[in-house]
This record gives sequence, structure tokens and C-alpha cells, in this order.
Amino acid sequence: MTDQQPLNADEILDIVDENDQVVGQAPRGESYARRMRTRSAFVLVRDAEDRIFVHRRTPQKLVFPSHYDMFVGGVVGTGETYDQAALREAEEELGVQGLAPPEPLFKFLYETAEHTWWSAVYQVRCTLPVAPQESEIDWSAFLTEEELIRRLDEWPWTPDGMAAYRQLLARREAGEY
Repeated sequence: MTDQQPLNADEILDIVDENDQVVGQAPRGESYARRMRTRSAFVLVRDAEDRIFVHRRTPQKLVFPSHYDMFVGGVVGTGETYDQAALREAEEELGVQGLAPPEPLFKFLYETAEHTWWSAVYQVRCTLPVAPQESEIDWSAFLTEEELIRRLDEWPWTPDGMAAYRQLLARREAGEY
């Protein structure tokens, strides 16, 4: 499957400025290649036992292929809100319908030499049976937070997911959640 084209390179995305205001649109592949700032939603999913949904991205992903992530989510489509994207992406990647709207937690600007996007972080409880989206997810499991933390130094994680998770832990430690 590694000879397949990366997923969604032609999808049109909103391009935003440093204040998260829309300034134009471009195809996803072009926006990444030219380091244009886009928007993304991250959803931390917990099951009934409070375990966190963790998955490995497929090798065909345009950004961070074959990396692990503790969030489901993805880019905010043109004209879509963060809230809409969070629910859509969570239901798509988990393979469920009727998920409660994810709870917004915080927003931050993810910026590296290669990538930049405004990132809205959410959480949601999923008690529905999941059937992860095969085109997006190679492997998945619900892990306790302790199991997840033990694997942070063992597995290759998406850098943006790690940035969001570190912020979530710091905010939790500060008593915000």
C-alpha cells in the first residue's frame, strides 16, 4: 500500500493568518508544501473505563505517516467551524454515528519550520463500539493514561499531537481541567 498516493492532497482548505482569520483557500497539498497556515481539530477520546483512544496513522497520510496519535481529528474544511470539524472527524475516524459533541478545551498555534496550523483541542466520551476508519488508521486501542505515558518515549508520535497533549497535561496540572 505504500505506493498509493497520499490521502486528500486536493482537498480545499481555508488559509488563515496569525489571528486565525480566513485570508484565502488552497489545496491541502499546496498549503503544506508552501507552509500556509490552516486550521485543525484535535479530539481526545475516552471510553467508559476512562481509557484513551490511541492509534497509528496509515503510511498514506500526507502529514506524519505511520506515527501514533492520542487524538483523532484533522483539518477544518473550508467554511467549517472547529466544532463541526471535531465532531465530523471523531465520528469518521472512530467509525461511529451519534457521538456527543466534543467539549472544547483550548486553542493554540502549532508552528514548526515545516508546518503551521491553529489547533482547537477537544475531549469526548465514546461508549459506542468503534470501527476505526481503515483509510486513516492502521492500528488502535484504548489505553489507560499510565500506559499511554509509558509509550511516549517508545513510539513515534505526531509532533502536533504531542504538543497538544503536553499542553493538556500542563493545563490539567495547573488546575484548569
